[in-house]
Amino acid sequence: MEAIGFERTHMAKQAEGSEKSDLVASLQQAFLFRDCDRVWLNQHLQPESLSSEKLYSNRPVFTAFRPDVSLESLYVVIAGGPVVVRSTPLDRIIAMTYAGSCFGMRNLMLDCGPVARAFPSLVEAYKTTDVIKVPAADIQALYQVSASFRQRYGLLFELREKFQYHLLNCSTYPPQAVAALLRSLIYQERSLGNQPQPNGLFVFDLPVDLIARACQLNHRTVEQVLKGMMKIGLLQANKDADASGDLVIVADPEGLKAVYGATRDKVSWWPLR
Repeated sequence: MEAIGFERTHMAKQAEGSEKSDLVASLQQAFLFRDCDRVWLNQHLQPESLSSEKLYSNRPVFTAFRPDVSLESLYVVIAGGPVVVRSTPLDRIIAMTYAGSCFGMRNLMLDCGPVARAFPSLVEAYKTTDVIKVPAADIQALYQVSASFRQRYGLLFELREKFQYHLLNCSTYPPQAVAALLRSLIYQERSLGNQPQPNGLFVFDLPVDLIARACQLNHRTVEQVLKGMMKIGLLQANKDADASGDLVIVADPEGLKAVYGATRDKVSWWPLR
């Protein structure tokens, strides 16, 4: 009986070790840890302290920017999403995080974390999301020993600011408002190395409701803008019957940039003046 119990314990430890090894491998696919040597990561991370978690839609993850409150872990998005930050009381979307990136760094006492604070905002997964939680102590250790890691970590803060800058340029003119949001995502995901796809397209899981909240437009208006953009070739129809119906496929980023910059001259394809 003791031998059987020992064997089961040994097998459980092996399974746990394999799971932690898989978590480190998954981390290497994310921007912050991409191209990091596996041995080096194992030396500076504590694999046993990593944990995976599934976040479900419409369930708060945490409230960001609470006074004198810091998180204990950085969230690395492995699959699914997006994870959004919603401001109050206007319920504006002020951040979107897709697979390959991280969230929570502005609530850690590291780098710009102590000063990159805003007013309390709700963080939630808009769709089911798989994340790996990396303890703040491990992030601190990597930050201290690696200049490359510090540079990438700092870029995450920069991209958050630039995302909000794009949203500041969401005018009341619907085509420009939607173009501003799409340009912000293109800039963000291209900087992170997550996009474009091998075929040159930018593909975002971006429901109409999410666009409407970010741009302060109603659903019907957003739908009409997307149809107009598709008609002139800025967007491409989703031909994959098995894919999500919420996919927005950008086929012409430069043409979208022209719409984003249309502050005085209105676009010809939008019927309302």
